Amino acid sequence: MEKMTESRRKFELMIVDDEPQLRSLLERVFVGQGYEVHSVSNGPLALDLIKARRIDAALIDLVMPEMDGLTLLDRVLDKVPEIKAIMMTGHGGVEEAVAAIKSGAADFIKKPFLPEEVRSRVAQIFRAWELEEENRRLKLEIQRRFGFHSLVGNSTSILKLKEMITRIGPTDATILIQGETGCGKELVAKAIHYHSERAQNRFVPVDCAAISETVIESELFGHKKGAFTGAHVSTLGLIRAADNGTLFLDEIGNLSASIQMRLLRVIQEREVRPIGATKAFPVDVRILAATNLNLAEEVADGKFREDLFFRLNVLTITAPPLRDRIEDIPLLAKHFLKRFTTDYSPVRSISDGVLRMLENYHWPGNVRELENVIRRAVALGRSETIRPEDLPSSLSARSAYRLTPGSLPIGDSIMDYEILAIQNALTKCNQNRSKAAKLLKIGEATLYRKLKKYNITETSAPAGGAT
Repeated sequence: MEKMTESRRKFELMIVDDEPQLRSLLERVFVGQGYEVHSVSNGPLALDLIKARRIDAALIDLVMPEMDGLTLLDRVLDKVPEIKAIMMTGHGGVEEAVAAIKSGAADFIKKPFLPEEVRSRVAQIFRAWELEEENRRLKLEIQRRFGFHSLVGNSTSILKLKEMITRIGPTDATILIQGETGCGKELVAKAIHYHSERAQNRFVPVDCAAISETVIESELFGHKKGAFTGAHVSTLGLIRAADNGTLFLDEIGNLSASIQMRLLRVIQEREVRPIGATKAFPVDVRILAATNLNLAEEVADGKFREDLFFRLNVLTITAPPLRDRIEDIPLLAKHFLKRFTTDYSPVRSISDGVLRMLENYHWPGNVRELENVIRRAVALGRSETIRPEDLPSSLSARSAYRLTPGSLPIGDSIMDYEILAIQNALTKCNQNRSKAAKLLKIGEATLYRKLKKYNITETSAPAGGAT
């Protein structure tokens, strides 16, 4: 059988009868029904057809030469159990038809029959098939997203993040997602949504930092017609638009105190009252919130409501910065390269030297910055391979961890620069790994992996004699 794809396909009906006139009649009966109709005269041809086509339903005559209908039904269902078969029987064949039902046929119909009758029987099977196809399509979409295709990486921190998502996704709890700007908090939120029972419903993202204070109240809670100047029609608001789904509030720390209070009420009462309305509407929505701020500090400074913070902070998950998952950079770079490659650009690969430069950079803008770097390189590149000159000058200048001119080793290997940077940092920090990692602007775990990778010992003398 061919694999199911996300694209829609036609319902395929097979007619099996040795009478040419009946086959011709049935073909005319189903004209205009939107089905793909195939007709054959005997069992062996029918078995050949189900090998070549994805048959969904079959009209099978009980009495045929070479192979009777019951035998054919057994062989068809043995090969493709999901096919729905309607057995056609003449007078006196009711017992055989009942036997066929026991063997797995979906229905039977007695000859002679009216066109409307057989059309109606097949239409019932078709409606059930439509529902199954839609469910299958949705499941494929969910499985595609469940596969974490957007959360690219195999580093320890990313694997732990994915494992956490699979655990907290089905809980329906409110979750606070923390992390620096550009590290993929919305991707984490989407992964949580698609691992939840709400996966087939809407995921509604709201960038709280991008919507002005005068607009965001109406955007979130909706408004009634005439509630304010310019309110010509009533609106649902994004919270009600996410009913039965997930509402993702990105950069929630930017919400004003008044909006925070209204949001708290929505979470507590599970209802929304639009601006200008006297009636509140019930809402069933899961809220995921994200911030690059320390909300606990914001609460201490009086900038964020403590009660809302506790409501949001039921579960906390942290998206790691790119500098703490350096080993994922080649995967991410190639992922973005594949996404941005076009027929108008010759770029098809990334040189090893560029990959090492990308690994050596500290990425203050995280994954978003890397994405933009690759997008730029594809747009500006003039050769098949991304070269160092295709990278922004700021990245090239800072990819060696602020090495001084006198500290550079002989040769032009980026690996040499990285080894030297680590040795110099350890020397300056009296072999203290934690301080050296901070000086290099990388995580301590990343530094440890690089020490092992390059076989560097903390007591190694720095090349070039730099201090």
